[in-house]
Amino acid sequence: MEQKSLLEMPVGAGGRVIGYRRGHEVYRQKLLAMGLTVGCEFTLRRFAPLGDPVEIEVRGYKLSLRKQEAAVLLVEGV
Repeated sequence: MEQKSLLEMPVGAGGRVIGYRRGHEVYRQKLLAMGLTVGCEFTLRRFAPLGDPVEIEVRGYKLSLRKQEAAVLLVEGV
């Protein structure tokens, strides 16, 4: 599968975290603490009307991420 940003995925699509962009250590640590580890699967639920925040369902709960946080995630579709 192709590596892309979470922001490039369509609503309703499933994905898997495959890594994090370099140079965003603070966001990376925050995402790890929220359970977004490499290999973790999620479903993109919705974008807010102005695109920020983004809601995903991961590990049985809904999680809202700001655009800056979501852009750090490298994902692939499943």
